Amino acid sequence: FTYVSSAGMYQPTGEFPMPETTPVKESAGQNLFDKYAVEIGLPLVSIRPQYIYGPKSNKNDYIDWYFDRLVRELPLPIPGDGTQKVSLTNSEDVASLLASVLNNEEAAIEQRFFNCGTDQLVSYDEVAYMCAKAAGIDEDKVMIEHYDHELFGKAKFPFRMTDFYISPDTAKAKLGWEGPKQSLKEDLTWYYDGYKVRGGASKKMDWMKDW
Repeated sequence: FTYVSSAGMYQPTGEFPMPETTPVKESAGQNLFDKYAVEIGLPLVSIRPQYIYGPKSNKNDYIDWYFDRLVRELPLPIPGDGTQKVSLTNSEDVASLLASVLNNEEAAIEQRFFNCGTDQLVSYDEVAYMCAKAAGIDEDKVMIEHYDHELFGKAKFPFRMTDFYISPDTAKAKLGWEGPKQSLKEDLTWYYDGYKVRGGASKKMDWMKDW
């Protein structure tokens, strides 16, 4: 029984990439299901993806946040110094990792929990410049403004205030997953085309929480 859970329930201890043994939020629905499935004896394999984009993904907020400000020539308020690392994973790579459970079902059930994400890390500032390039915006027009999140909070920023990334090493070692085939840097060109088709550049926005 393969269940798509979430790495978003991890409560980081300072170890990165976060392993599958990272403490989780006990009240998270995904965690409650994991526990229930084990209690009733299901041969559970729980996959924990993080920050998905691409075909058939149900959330565009992460990358749209950058384009929403870049195309309007607005500042990008990024917490801290912008060097925090994150992993953004194409949904096609997520699908291939899910399918890899069938490579070794016994090992999958024995391990039970698998992180699901790319090992191609980027910083928050790097995402800004990659998005700008995809949109044909000169680097010197990217207005990043770093701020102290302990004073001003998260606002609408789509990621955590600190590093927050996982590694697919366990899936590679135990399921024979070959790793991600997609690259955020290359994918941003078609992503931006889709952003325009969705009306991203002309949609009504509320900037009150930015500042």
